[in-house]
Amino acid sequence: MAALDPVALTQDLIRRPSVTPADEGAMDLVQATLEDLGFSCRRMKFGEIENLYARYGTSRPNLCFAGHTDVVPVGDARAWSREAFAAEIVDGVLIGRGAVDMKSAIAAAAAAAGQAIARGEVAGSLSFLITGDEEGAATHGTKLVVEALQAEGEVIDHCVVGEPTSAETFGDMVKIGRRGSINTWITVDGRQGHVAYPQRAANPIPPLIELLHRLQSHVLDEGYTGFQPSNLEVTTVDVGNGATNVIPAQARARLNIRFNPAHTGAELAAWIAREAETVGRDFSGTITVEPVISGEAFLTEPGAFTEVVAAAVEDVAGAPPELSTTGGTSDARFIRALCPVVELGLVGKTMHAVDERAPVEEIVKLQAVYERLIARYFATFG
Repeated sequence: MAALDPVALTQDLIRRPSVTPADEGAMDLVQATLEDLGFSCRRMKFGEIENLYARYGTSRPNLCFAGHTDVVPVGDARAWSREAFAAEIVDGVLIGRGAVDMKSAIAAAAAAAGQAIARGEVAGSLSFLITGDEEGAATHGTKLVVEALQAEGEVIDHCVVGEPTSAETFGDMVKIGRRGSINTWITVDGRQGHVAYPQRAANPIPPLIELLHRLQSHVLDEGYTGFQPSNLEVTTVDVGNGATNVIPAQARARLNIRFNPAHTGAELAAWIAREAETVGRDFSGTITVEPVISGEAFLTEPGAFTEVVAAAVEDVAGAPPELSTTGGTSDARFIRALCPVVELGLVGKTMHAVDERAPVEEIVKLQAVYERLIARYFATFG
C-alpha cells in the first residue's frame, strides 16, 4: 500500500465543511482511511454527533491518538483570501478552516500510524478516538465515548491529543495539563417600580454589583505547581432597561473561572452559592445561581510518557519542548479519566481566525514527530 500523504488527507478533510454539529462526510473519510490501514472501526453516534473509535491490535499497551473533525464557523467569508473550505495551498501554506485546529493532526497521526504498521513497530495496539463535537457543547462527543469505553472495560494506556499546542514555532510546546473551567449564570429578581418611589420596588442591580464585587475581590490562589493562578472573569452584565425612570425587575450576569488543581468545580460552585446567599439576606428579592462545570483541572505528571513525547519532538524539531499547562480546555479533560494524556500539535496562532493556515512543511514534520513518538513509545512500554 502506498504511504498516506498527510497534506492531501488534510485537504480532503477540510473540503468537508464539518461545522459543529455537521459532519458532511468527514468521519466517513477518517473511517475509510483507518480501515485501509487495518484498523477495526466503530462508529459511536450520540444524538446528531458522529464519533469514531478505531483500534489496530488487541494487546497492550494501547496508544491512542485523539482529535476532532468538527470546526468553528468561517465568520465573514469575504474576509478570507481563499475560500475557507477549498483547502488551497498558496506559497507552501495550506489555507482553510481546520488546517490548524485540527484536521492536519488527524491526517498526520493516520499517516504516522500507517508507517509504524508497515515497519512492524506496533508492539501492542494503536487506537484513534475522533469526535465531531469538540468545538460545540461537547456533550455528545468524547465525554460519552469515554463513558462507553469505560463501561465496556476498554483499556487505553496513554493518549496524545492533536490540538495545536505550539506557541511560536513548531514543537516549542506540549500541553501536559489544563486548568478547569466553570461557567456561572447569576439572575437577581427584584420588583419593578418608579425611581421616585424606591420603597415600592426592589432594585436587583445593587445586590448583583455587591455579589460580583465579593467574588472578584477574592484571591482564589497564588498558583499551583506547574499552573498559573486561577482567575475569575465576569463576561456579561445585563439589565435591558431602556427607561431612565424605571427600577428594573431583573438583572443578570455571567462569569467564568479557570482554575488550577487547588480547586474542584464543585467547591467553587459551592463558594459562589454561599456568597450569593450572604448577599441575599438583606434583599427582598431572590438571587439564583446556575453553575455549569465544563471540566476539572488535571496534570499528567512528568515521567516516562512525557519523556517519550518530548524526545520525539526533539528528534524532529531539534530542541525539547516546554511542558505547559497554559491555555483553554480541550477533550483531554475527558480522556484523562481513561489514562495519562498530553496534547501535541501545530502552531496555534491562526486557529479560529480568518485565513486559518498551516505550512505544508510543518504538517509533514508533525507526521514525523508522531512516527518517532510511536516508535519510542513501543520501545519503552511495549
